[in-house]
Amino acid sequence: MGQQQLLLIVLGVIIVGIAIVVGLNMFQTKSVEANKMAVIADLTNLAAKAQMYYKKPSSLGGGSQDFNGFALVTNEQSNDNGSYRISTAAQATKVAAVASIPAYAAIAASATTIYVTGYGTEKGDDGTNLIHVYLTVTGSSFTTTILN
Repeated sequence: MGQQQLLLIVLGVIIVGIAIVVGLNMFQTKSVEANKMAVIADLTNLAAKAQMYYKKPSSLGGGSQDFNGFALVTNEQSNDNGSYRISTAAQATKVAAVASIPAYAAIAASATTIYVTGYGTEKGDDGTNLIHVYLTVTGSSFTTTILN
């Protein structure tokens, strides 16, 4: 009888351990996906702001069919979801830490297409680098590209 009880206890511990590992793995997966969706939502809001600037006449503080002069204010450059940048060239370089994110927050030349780049706070699909998404923004549309 003692061996059966010991066997049942060991079996119970193994099953509970497996359940804990599976639960933690599921939590991590959902956490990464939630951060990715939050970064995409923030990028979409920034893209809409950029399009408003593009379409607004310069007499009203806009770009008059140009992104030249469009900038992200300080509180738009980062939040709890991640860090955000804009540029006239797509940033395809993946980064493992916020400190290595290129610091650009304004468009300083004439442009009809810009890229709004977002880096999340979680490790992306490769397990090493941060979540990395960018939107290609024109005056009438934008497209999302998920890099990690």
